[in-house]
Amino acid sequence: MVVFDCYRPARAVADMVEWTRSGGPPDPQWYPSVKRGDLIAKGYIGELSNHSRGSTVDLAIAPVAGAAAPHPACGAPDAETLDFGTGFDCFDQASETDHHPLPGNAAANRKRLVEAMRVAGFRNYTREWWHFTLTDEPFPKQRFDFPVTAP
Repeated sequence: MVVFDCYRPARAVADMVEWTRSGGPPDPQWYPSVKRGDLIAKGYIGELSNHSRGSTVDLAIAPVAGAAAPHPACGAPDAETLDFGTGFDCFDQASETDHHPLPGNAAANRKRLVEAMRVAGFRNYTREWWHFTLTDEPFPKQRFDFPVTAP
């Protein structure tokens, strides 16, 4: 597994929300068809992120052997993962878990990831193939704001 994101302090979420409010045009690498000011309304960034509850993770499957996915047209370009059709954090309809059509093995890889996480007790956010939240969260109403520091 490749973990991209997990716990995120509430203050970091507030900074992201403020960043979206500053507006701007679509960005071809990260949100190619949505204006920055619309990322919250379209469901790509949450004003109250599940990540701040400590039970949400963004991840993908790494290849066991062989080459990683080709450089994606949208999203993180440097992750060595199986082909999921888009990169992580591509805020576009192509990132929806059940989006069709998808290139190559992307649909099968998304299905494999969703099933593995379901068996482990997580549910998928269908707008983002990489986003999973623990089904039985211990703190479903709580947002945490403790900083993350290096040891």
